[in-house]
Amino acid sequence: MGRTAQVNIMCGRCSNKVCKDEHGCICRVSYDERMCRTVVELAIPCPKRGPRVFKGFTVGFHPRSSEVVYNGLTQLGFEQLHHGFSFPSEQIHVSLYLSAMSSLADLVGKPTIRVNPMKGLDVMLTGSGANGAVPTALSPTVLNVNWICEIIRSNPYVVNVSIPVVGYDPIEFTLTKECGYTQEKESDSMRGWATFGIISCIFIVFSSLLCCGGFIYKSHVEHQDGLHALPGMTTVSAFLDAVGRPRGYLRAGDPSGNHSSQASWENTSVTTPAAQRTNDGRYGRI
Repeated sequence: MGRTAQVNIMCGRCSNKVCKDEHGCICRVSYDERMCRTVVELAIPCPKRGPRVFKGFTVGFHPRSSEVVYNGLTQLGFEQLHHGFSFPSEQIHVSLYLSAMSSLADLVGKPTIRVNPMKGLDVMLTGSGANGAVPTALSPTVLNVNWICEIIRSNPYVVNVSIPVVGYDPIEFTLTKECGYTQEKESDSMRGWATFGIISCIFIVFSSLLCCGGFIYKSHVEHQDGLHALPGMTTVSAFLDAVGRPRGYLRAGDPSGNHSSQASWENTSVTTPAAQRTNDGRYGRI
């Protein structure tokens, strides 16, 4: 046999009507000696006529990549459940970029999803790809898959994505998500922060009104001016006065300090008789 082989698959029955098997058959086998190539023609039953693969369609994790779907064919790892291709629990967003040939981009419809099992994983599609925008090679559309784990499960959740194409078989691929712990929706956390912000604003406004009311009352009724008219300044002044008051008392068990200070005071205040006589003689005495 030749070093290369070419297999031609046709839809329906063999042209020479040799084979009439319902499951398909080999119509003809030929060998090209000049090209060292074997040519095999197969016929398989086709319920629908026309091309089945939507060529030129790609799905990837980047605008110019095709890890999920390449040239209309689902790639290995995304055609069914594979644990090695599962997304971890902490990854709650996955962005997919869809592109197609400009001449056939209008045939692409809105994607749909099917989750297995149905409960436990909340999945929502957003982005231009989810709204049915036309994907082209120059301007790919974005399909954002947002999923939140609601029920812990040992096996990954399976999300089957189907993108209909007019006149072709739908583009189908599988995404799997692990759920090792439960997660909260971002809307719930944002709602909590919003509640906290509203309560804080109400507290600030109420405190401001209370402060203004107290200032007006003290300035008009009690006739206080300046800082003393502010509510709470009496308490603050008393606290500052208690903290800044000098401590003039002596510690217990230290009597020497009292005697020494008393002696120095007496020495400086009492004048000796000799000094008094000297002063009297110098200035005279009345």
